[in-house]
Amino acid sequence: MKYLLIFLFILVIFVISATFGAHNDQVVTFNYLIAQGDYQVSTLLAVLFGAGFILGWIICGLFYLRTRIALGRAERKIKRLTLQLEQPAEPVVQPIVNKE
Repeated sequence: MKYLLIFLFILVIFVISATFGAHNDQVVTFNYLIAQGDYQVSTLLAVLFGAGFILGWIICGLFYLRTRIALGRAERKIKRLTLQLEQPAEPVVQPIVNKE
């Protein structure tokens, strides 16, 4: 249910941005690091929104992957320590040394 709501929210954002972009036919000059270009506001809005959306998913995905790896390591460590606790401790046998 949570994922359905998130999907619907994202879909609404895309529909609103497409509607906004369809009603803006103005041409603007966009200056970026190396050059500049003349673009329609709708095209520029769609490209920058899409790039930000993809970049956000990549960054969140990397954080999620890092967390999942840390969780897997912690679970393996807990399993290993649990197995060590379940094994009976071997008694320490001291050798008898005759001092003659």
